[in-house]
Amino acid sequence: MKPDPHPGATPIDELVTANRILAREGVIDSFGHVSMRDPADPRRFLLSRSRAPQQVEPRDIMRFALDGSVVGDDAAKPYAERFIHAAIYERRPEVLSVVHTHSPSVVPFTVVSRRMRPIMHMCAPIGSDIPCWDIRHRFGDTNLLVTRLEIGHDLADALGERNVALMRGHGCVVTGRSLREAVFTAVYMEVNAAMLTQALALAEGPEDIVYLSEGEIEAISKGRSSFGIDRAWENWCLRANRPFFAQV
Repeated sequence: MKPDPHPGATPIDELVTANRILAREGVIDSFGHVSMRDPADPRRFLLSRSRAPQQVEPRDIMRFALDGSVVGDDAAKPYAERFIHAAIYERRPEVLSVVHTHSPSVVPFTVVSRRMRPIMHMCAPIGSDIPCWDIRHRFGDTNLLVTRLEIGHDLADALGERNVALMRGHGCVVTGRSLREAVFTAVYMEVNAAMLTQALALAEGPEDIVYLSEGEIEAISKGRSSFGIDRAWENWCLRANRPFFAQV
């Protein structure tokens, strides 16, 4: 497993920073959450207690097993939707971070037939094949929350090997092979959704939109370096008033 977080920051410090960045960049507000696989034990993951991401502090971080149960005797109240994270980590051993958001520009694409696809190079990691998972298809009328592992598994199945999936009437889930990568993709998923909405409004018809090709997506994704992610992370840390530690 690739070491994460980077030297100079503890796993908990990096996870707190991720929460603050996602809140500052408008990807999550009072709700939504970000986790990382425990670097010390891949059968565990780290996630804050149930708290607004902007308010998350190191003492809020809890440890969970891959069935969503709390590890240890931590009495804090966990997020009800921790099963999103648990199911994806169980199904995808290469995934080291998961973000769940209610991104305001993304949600409209969960309830219309118009598919979201990347239109700008920074947004390529979201991919062109973005499924929209609908909880109602299997579980009927619910509160749309992923509150047990069975529902989490259904979402993880819809996600498959992709980086992102939409959640009908709810938001999206984003994965990464590092915490910083997942945050980067989540931020630019919101950016892409906002820009695509503008492009659709300007276009004379849907066919006028020029999306990134599969070859371009592959070339951009392969060429994306940790240096590029670090550049964004440094800027976001400054905006969120968090310390920055460069990758080595």
